[in-house]
Amino acid sequence: MACKVRPRRRGTFIAIDQLCPHCGYFRQWRSQPVIGSTPMGNLQLSAAIYFSGASFLKMQKVFRAMYLKMHTYDAFRRHARTYLEPAIIHKWNEDQNMQLHDLSKNKNVILGGDMRADLPGHSAKYGSYTMMDLQTNNIIDIQLVQSNKVWGRYDMEKEGLRRSLDLLEKSGVKPNCIITDRHPQIQRFLKDRKINHHYDVWHMEKTLSKKVKKISREKDCSLVKKWHKSIINHLYWSATSSDSGAEKLAKWTSIINHIQDIHTHSEPAFPRCQHEQRVSKDHSKWLQPGSTALNKLQKVLINKRVLSDVENLSPHYQTSTVESFHKAILDFAPKNAVSPFIGMLCRLYLAAMHLNENSVRPYVTTSEGKLVYKPFPKAKKGGHAINPVKTEPTFCYAINLMDSVFKEVVHDPLPYLDAIQQIPVPQDLSAQHDRSSMEKAVA
Repeated sequence: MACKVRPRRRGTFIAIDQLCPHCGYFRQWRSQPVIGSTPMGNLQLSAAIYFSGASFLKMQKVFRAMYLKMHTYDAFRRHARTYLEPAIIHKWNEDQNMQLHDLSKNKNVILGGDMRADLPGHSAKYGSYTMMDLQTNNIIDIQLVQSNKVWGRYDMEKEGLRRSLDLLEKSGVKPNCIITDRHPQIQRFLKDRKINHHYDVWHMEKTLSKKVKKISREKDCSLVKKWHKSIINHLYWSATSSDSGAEKLAKWTSIINHIQDIHTHSEPAFPRCQHEQRVSKDHSKWLQPGSTALNKLQKVLINKRVLSDVENLSPHYQTSTVESFHKAILDFAPKNAVSPFIGMLCRLYLAAMHLNENSVRPYVTTSEGKLVYKPFPKAKKGGHAINPVKTEPTFCYAINLMDSVFKEVVHDPLPYLDAIQQIPVPQDLSAQHDRSSMEKAVA
């Protein structure tokens, strides 16, 4: 008599039951091990997707195109809530505590901070504030702020900075200075907390560059376009070559004389230009005193707000690495994908782990030992930015997380879930409004 064979499938898991109706013999074949009620192959696939920052829905489309079976999105979210997100939170807390312990012994801590919103303008739901150690380019803290926990989108940055500073203070870390953009709220907040505050040069350069370009398009101001790049370079040089705020101001204000072919100045901190003194034969390339272009440039370059900010520009460290990290976040938390609060926080932590692991990578060299450089970028519109090519990034953090999930978390997830339950999760934005019944909405 033939045996009864019954196949069963759950996602990538297949089990085949065999029963002999004559003698009652039963056996089962499984395509993968099962712990509790969770097939390990399904969990491994979910972990690989989550830890690499990939999208489950896109992977589902790939599997369907190849006629491969895959578990459902509900199963993926169940894996994430029970095993994957607790492992990420635990790993981040361990790494962060080690970093904060090391920083608490350092007397010269230089930090950079900036906020990233998940969507532009007033529609942003989340704002993530990043605090980076600029001497090592490691992320030491990320604070995720939901818009309904503050007055509005523009208060999220201040709230994120406040939470980060409270954590640092609790851990015994005393920053020597913090470098941020020129946000007025941040300026006042750090002044009240008596923390040395410098401004990132790129953020100021971006603002001035737009204004200079606008002037160059106006009537009788076409000559300004030729001086645009020199003005921006002069801003960077004034910030990085000066030892004091007075010297920065003296060097910066000298640009007004320089573009008029005047190279001696009344400021004692910078009495003359440092380039070779030459007699110009082509007077058409210099701006003339009293001209419309010069008057408009003066209003933009040496007004009260600009002079005050130039004095506080960062002389050495900048927040460009923080901006690069914000770009890397898009690989883990793209702005067109909606995530719950804990899911968003975990994806930010994954991006931080990725950057911390790859912040100091060796450069690619030829067989002769020479550096390999990137080609000229299109964004420079004919200009160039010489950057050596780095070696491919590594993903050891993802391998460590996989080991943690299958060796520890899956066998006893309760201690890891406790860490998640201690995180204050704000109410969803839709909870603030009354929702009508389905019958009324249809009517």
